[in-house]
Amino acid sequence: MIKFVYKHSVDRTVLLLLLAASLLLSACGDKTSPVSASADGEQLEVAELRYQGSVGAVTFPELAEDLGYLAPLKLKFIGNTISGPQDIQAVVTGDTDFGGAFNGAIVKLIAAKAPIKSVISYYGVDDNTWTGYYVLDDSPIKTARDLIGKKIAVNTLGAHHEFVIKEYLHRAGLTAEEIKQVALVVVPPVTSEQTLRANQIDVATLGGVLRDKALERGGIHPLFTDKELFGNFSAGSYVLTDKFVKDNPKAARKFVEATAKAIEWARNTPREEVIARYEKIIEGRDRKEDKTTVRFWKSTGVAGEGGLILDTEFQTWIDWLVNEGELKDGDYQSEALYTNEFNPFHK
Repeated sequence: MIKFVYKHSVDRTVLLLLLAASLLLSACGDKTSPVSASADGEQLEVAELRYQGSVGAVTFPELAEDLGYLAPLKLKFIGNTISGPQDIQAVVTGDTDFGGAFNGAIVKLIAAKAPIKSVISYYGVDDNTWTGYYVLDDSPIKTARDLIGKKIAVNTLGAHHEFVIKEYLHRAGLTAEEIKQVALVVVPPVTSEQTLRANQIDVATLGGVLRDKALERGGIHPLFTDKELFGNFSAGSYVLTDKFVKDNPKAARKFVEATAKAIEWARNTPREEVIARYEKIIEGRDRKEDKTTVRFWKSTGVAGEGGLILDTEFQTWIDWLVNEGELKDGDYQSEALYTNEFNPFHK
């Protein structure tokens, strides 16, 4: 089992406000789209799913729609996000129908009484897809202890990158007080490299195409990587609200099935074909994006077949919250936080 050491920090007041907003939205009446019929005549409860995308990237649900796996469901784009916690909070407030985040952030939101459930993994770490924590080649930072008093850029707080950084520091023997002296600064991923080169931060968190483009320009190297710490694993999941699953079980199944098939299509299709498809999707949606970033795509990063979720990917975080005193032992079981029942690859 992967062992995580992480400082829990959730603003419960904000989360309670989000939950209250969700209840108010529900009280305003049913605003779901009309039912939609699939090719075999099956009636789905809704016709579209609202979601947030990512600039210059293609999500697996977007790929599923383009491949025809999602039909008759359609996706309704409402904007972009760079933060997993924000993305799943938007699901709780009713602004979107699905969203994705790091599994640890999902556990924390559920622990704050958010009525959501993970239904499929969508990102992770493998031999080709991972995140590095980069310093300039002439940086004096050589070890974890050198990070005391320094600034590390992350896309958001309380998610994947923060837990990796703090695990790295803990394994290096830094005390809790010393770890507090390492400043985590929120910087948009697309500007992290520039911010590092301008010496406004000491370490940049870079993954995927942003990492590879930065490496092409040279002058930087990783101090450590998440793969070095944890190996290959699925790190994040898409969530639906309990109410959505209850009211729209056929649509929920269709969403998961289509996304799972898209993951496997990307896993088993030659890289050049995947990239060409991504470029076509980006061109077709006309969001004024730079499509060149997808040319660095290498792999899905998803560990489980079709995005199947492993029990340990949530149980580890439950155990951690118990150890931190945020949950009582027995309050939550991992199987209550996720389900593979809609996934066609579930045996």
